[in-house]
Amino acid sequence: MEPQTTQMPRIGDKAPDFNVTTTTGPLQLSEYNKGSWVVLFSHPADFTPVCTTEMSGFAMEKEFFAANNAKLLGLSIDSIHSHIAWVNAVHEKTGVLFEFPIIADLDMHVSKLYGMLQPGESETAAVRAVFFIDPEGTIRLIMYYPLNVGRNMEEIKRVLLALQTASTHKVACPLNWQPGEKVIVPAPKTLEGLAERKASNLEMVDWYLAKKSI
Repeated sequence: MEPQTTQMPRIGDKAPDFNVTTTTGPLQLSEYNKGSWVVLFSHPADFTPVCTTEMSGFAMEKEFFAANNAKLLGLSIDSIHSHIAWVNAVHEKTGVLFEFPIIADLDMHVSKLYGMLQPGESETAAVRAVFFIDPEGTIRLIMYYPLNVGRNMEEIKRVLLALQTASTHKVACPLNWQPGEKVIVPAPKTLEGLAERKASNLEMVDWYLAKKSI
């Protein structure tokens, strides 16, 4: 018998709304999302080693996310009491405090809503998913990692800035783009646009691939 496919939201979809209990109190995604980007990320379980390194990584970058208008929102299929005990234990042992809300998804509602449960990996633990949600509530990028591989915080930070840059300036970001580097200008769609492109001062590899600084 073939395993059942788990549905998940796609890039460009509206982020499914939810009301949840978190370590900072009740939370509704649509309210939390207003005027800000949201980085929603799941971890398999509290009191596990890889998850502790990841959550600590997010916590230690709180100033970066705040400075770039992004709110953090964690999740695992654990109770609120387990979350609180884990937050307290990590704080006592390492000095790192998880101040961002962590969803207690004990009934798996949000995990199922966002396709975080993937039976081939686990039926009871959420995989390491990251959803980047823009201030209009649209999912702009999705990352998925298995249970045994931690995420890359530098890449999470890079793609947040890339998404924001692309949205603000109506451009695209090339391979390995870093903040401050040149971006790609959309290709012309008419002969008139092509003529304007050729007469511009853009850095052109070819007519369809042109870069500029912003």
